[in-house]
Amino acid sequence: MAAVLLLSFLLLAAPAAAIDILRRSLAAQTKGDLASITAGNPLVANAMNDRLKNLTDAFAQQMGKEFHYCIKDTDDEWNIAFNFSTDPTFLSNCMQATDGDVPQRVCTAAEMKFYFESFLDSNGRKNYVRPNKNCNLTSWMDGCEAGWACSAGPDQNINLQDAVNFPSRTLDCRGCCAGFFCPHGLTCMIPCPLGAYCPESTLNKTTGICDPYNYQPPPGKPNHTCGGADRWADVVSTDDVFCPAGFYCPSTIKKLSCSSGKGSTSQTKCFHKGSCKPNSVNQDITIFGALLVGALSLVLLIIYNFSGQLLTNREKKQAKSREAAARHAKETAMARERWKSAKDVAKKHAVGLQSSLSRTFSRKKTLRTHEPSKGAVETDVEPSKGSGEKKSNLTDMMRSLEENPEKGEGFNVEIGEKKKTKGRHAHTQSQIFKYAYGQIEKEKAMEQQNKNLTFSGVISMATDEDIRTRPRIEIAFKDLTLTLKGSKKKLLRSVTGKLMPGRVAAVMGPSGAGKTTFLSAIAGKATGCETTGMVLINGKMEPIRAYKKIIGFVPQDDIVHGNLTVQENLWFNARCRLSADMSKADKVLVVERVIEALGLQAVRDSLVGTVEQRGISGGQRKRVNVGLEMVMEPSVLILDEPTSGLDSSSSLLLLRALRREALEGVNISMVVHQPSYTLYKMFDDLILLAKGGLTVYHGPVKKVEEYFSGLGIVVPDRVNPPDYYIDILEGIVKPNANVAVNAKDLPLRWMLHNGYEVPRDMLQSGSDAESSFRGGGDLTPGGDTGQSIAGEVWGNVKDIVGQKKDEYDYNKSSQNLSNRCTPGILRQYKYYLGRCGKQRLREARIQGVDYLILGLAGICLGTLAKVSDETFGALGYTYTVIAVSLLCKIGALRSFSLEKIHYWRERASGMSSLAYFMSKDTIDHFNTIIKPIVYLSMFYFFNNPRSSIWENYVVLVALVYCVTGIGYTFAIFFQPGSAQLWSALLPVVLTLIATQQKDTFFANLCYTKWALEGFVIANAQRYSGVWLITRCGSLLKSGYDINDRFLCILVLAANGVLFRGVAFFCMVIFQKH
Repeated sequence: MAAVLLLSFLLLAAPAAAIDILRRSLAAQTKGDLASITAGNPLVANAMNDRLKNLTDAFAQQMGKEFHYCIKDTDDEWNIAFNFSTDPTFLSNCMQATDGDVPQRVCTAAEMKFYFESFLDSNGRKNYVRPNKNCNLTSWMDGCEAGWACSAGPDQNINLQDAVNFPSRTLDCRGCCAGFFCPHGLTCMIPCPLGAYCPESTLNKTTGICDPYNYQPPPGKPNHTCGGADRWADVVSTDDVFCPAGFYCPSTIKKLSCSSGKGSTSQTKCFHKGSCKPNSVNQDITIFGALLVGALSLVLLIIYNFSGQLLTNREKKQAKSREAAARHAKETAMARERWKSAKDVAKKHAVGLQSSLSRTFSRKKTLRTHEPSKGAVETDVEPSKGSGEKKSNLTDMMRSLEENPEKGEGFNVEIGEKKKTKGRHAHTQSQIFKYAYGQIEKEKAMEQQNKNLTFSGVISMATDEDIRTRPRIEIAFKDLTLTLKGSKKKLLRSVTGKLMPGRVAAVMGPSGAGKTTFLSAIAGKATGCETTGMVLINGKMEPIRAYKKIIGFVPQDDIVHGNLTVQENLWFNARCRLSADMSKADKVLVVERVIEALGLQAVRDSLVGTVEQRGISGGQRKRVNVGLEMVMEPSVLILDEPTSGLDSSSSLLLLRALRREALEGVNISMVVHQPSYTLYKMFDDLILLAKGGLTVYHGPVKKVEEYFSGLGIVVPDRVNPPDYYIDILEGIVKPNANVAVNAKDLPLRWMLHNGYEVPRDMLQSGSDAESSFRGGGDLTPGGDTGQSIAGEVWGNVKDIVGQKKDEYDYNKSSQNLSNRCTPGILRQYKYYLGRCGKQRLREARIQGVDYLILGLAGICLGTLAKVSDETFGALGYTYTVIAVSLLCKIGALRSFSLEKIHYWRERASGMSSLAYFMSKDTIDHFNTIIKPIVYLSMFYFFNNPRSSIWENYVVLVALVYCVTGIGYTFAIFFQPGSAQLWSALLPVVLTLIATQQKDTFFANLCYTKWALEGFVIANAQRYSGVWLITRCGSLLKSGYDINDRFLCILVLAANGVLFRGVAFFCMVIFQKH
């Protein structure tokens, strides 16, 4: 730490020409004349100051090399520490006291180098130097004592730049001048740096010590009085020369009372309302911290109580617009009905009038034939002409009404809007809702009149727009078999059949029959399996994954965002998964139609709910789960147990909605458990599977009882057919004794009934078949009974690896045969950003609690770990790094830990992973900016470091950005409990490594090392002048470099980017277990 003392080389390495000329001219004067010339002469003082201030180029380079770790700018630091031009009084006083002999008493470069080398060798523990030319065992004069110096004599030419030779200084030994310090063991003087207070000492007769320094005069020499300062060291070793607390020192010999400060050269005024106690090192600004605590508490209280008002007010405004549009649509529909009724009445009257005129015209024509009177003819012709015109007008009017009933020509009646706003031309919210509800009301009216029309057909009749038809997809499969890649266990076995568009198929069977596996295989989601057989799409060998943008898959679990409303969940899916060129009004129409079909109007603006916050009911949540896939207008819709947990009415409502989807040509398949008889009859097809993934029946529901009756299996009265068949397959119910078919033979009978190829092992003995059937596994003889444990483990590992590979291949597949172009990454990023923003607003209370804890941590750490001038506040900053890392990582875990399953579902449906990740990170940038402000607003004013609040803020922002990326990685890679444990342990462990294993490879890998170094450097830069030795000693001990502040911030930011990349990679590669 004393290495920086070499800075004082700068004092004496200047050109000596001016002083030498002056000294020679003064040497010719008498002592009295000399004293009168030098006393208070500014010319002499400034000349001496210039000599002390300047440096040679070689010496400056040497200083830069040896002390680069603690000196950022050598010239600037020298100017701050040793520029005495503002007040060179101490030089004038010394020149007067020594009769102009100051140049002969000041240390040369060689002597100063010797002093600092001795100081470095002893690590600052000794206050004397090694024996030298002037002070050794054989030669020890008064000038060798602490605080004393000698002159080289007027006849000796002293070159202050000489860094090799020691001059002989043995003459006129006396006490060191004020403003200089004279080391023990040297006979020369070194100027004290600015910020020091170096007066001449006085003897304390009580203690025998030279105050204010801690050395004693040599015993046995009554004429040897106390001299000046004896050494300049770091503040830990001695603070004798430091300007005392409560004072400021404009020069090294002046000490003036001030409000606060230590080692200061100018007075630092206290902040308004700040507290400056007498003889205090720093002012007390905790009052500002207390005020900020109150302000922060008020803000958090407002956030906690009114966080939801922003979204609530927006939702109320939107609801009013929607209700007005719905009311307008209903009124228009009612008016249209009244208009049609009036039109029918008018049409009847017109027809009656037409027939009456026809009869009259015929009678007149007959009379004209029998009585051809000219007058009569003229009289009759005019009424006939008038009647003809009236007839023509009525006929044209009726023809117009029939061709365009909406136009209403011939009647001066306005019903609603004369011209409906088209979807592509609707821009305002009111126009969009009017368009959507108007279309829905038309669909309802037309559905009443045309029961057999599809929704698409209804819309085509109600409007003159181009109709968007869904692609029709027929899925045929033959001998479909799924086998685990590692263990070779068969999940499906020789399944053959066809799923037709416009039909609803129910997949049933006992537990373990492979129902979900079958639907996953149809959807292309079966992972970790080897698939054999054929799957044809519309009769072509095409991968089903290429159609994933128009395939909807409803999982068994209700994967819905609980902190979004029903409408927000549906609207987000519609925007991201419908065609990008579809207008907003048409998308709103799709969403409104689904809400109407699923009966969710009453809860559309209600939060779905989470475990902590109650929302909609379980049945409504299940319907929302189905609606997420319906809003993307799929061509294939696959549902895994959508009616589980629903009551009969909710199940009926759901199935009716699915039947409406089927009317539009959607291919619907669903796994159903124990449907009621009413629901069972609403299905078109039934797929009945036995254990082991074998088909028992695949065909129309109307023919299932006929088929089983042919096998001798008759459903008893008042028994639901599917329940009875599943009980037989489970072995709970035995067929009648006179029936020749056993449950184990049903898959074989189905294959033979349809002429399918039967695998050889299925033709084995009944016992073998029974064993394989009951096991529900591989039907290959021998099975896995002889497989070793190691082989089984290896097989399971291969299954897992294969599953991960298939999941990755499915998600990264870019082939698109669906002819649907969904929004790109940027638009999806915009949609995700809006969704994440709403979620964060609804989680404002949780965020408020985070800020409160962070503020309390700042208060506690700022109060308990006050800034120490010896270590530049390293202890408080160490606690800061640990606390901020822990709290910010825990907050970052919530961004991904709780939404993994939502991401897996959205990614499987073709949404962008990058847009999802970037939106989360973008929203979290708010915390990256605000959390350092919250923490520093407490810590800074209670800790009161010398560095500015901005310098601390920049480092803290980089730290929060870094640890947020680490939190992302933990949240994605680990389970929630493990992620929290790692988040708590990592900052503590890394901080211990960074502080204990300094300047090692592992320490440089720890982000805590760079954060702590950034804080300490920012604070250390504020310590200059007399603090140079303390600064260099502390930085040397810690292994820090004052030039690395920007590097610290860069490394922290780079770590944040790196860990975000790792988190994104884990999110894309690692799927659910």
